[in-house]
Amino acid sequence: MQGYEMSDNRYDGLKLENQVCFPLYAASREVIKQYRPYLDPLDLTYTQYIAMMVFWSEKKINVKALGEKLFLDSGTLTPVLKSLESKGYVKRYRSREDERVLMVEITREGEALKEKAVDVPAQMASCVNLNSEDAMQLYTLLYKLLGKLHKD
Repeated sequence: MQGYEMSDNRYDGLKLENQVCFPLYAASREVIKQYRPYLDPLDLTYTQYIAMMVFWSEKKINVKALGEKLFLDSGTLTPVLKSLESKGYVKRYRSREDERVLMVEITREGEALKEKAVDVPAQMASCVNLNSEDAMQLYTLLYKLLGKLHKD
């Protein structure tokens, strides 16, 4: 059987070690797991945290635009927003200009959470332990990949 594998390479694409997606998937899971000790005291999941990052900079945004920024569909985003709203961090309402558009706006409580979260990026940087050049290269490559995969 060993000889067969060596002479027939058409199955090489099915080997885990030949997949770019696998280390990307595994690294993503591990990085998100590293966030847990920093986000648990804030009572946030990783997905809630990245949504709050958008609210901290945008203040208010429609759900469609938020989904585009976070690369999340409405099925994933809706429970995240409901949870953030129940915690008092955001409020959802229909746009006055167009009833079909659902808006989400940060509250005072959500804004106050920013101060509690301010050290999370530095704490995570110490966990990931990449030098700035490697981190920037990884960041650039990942956004390049996202741009190629996420074409409307």
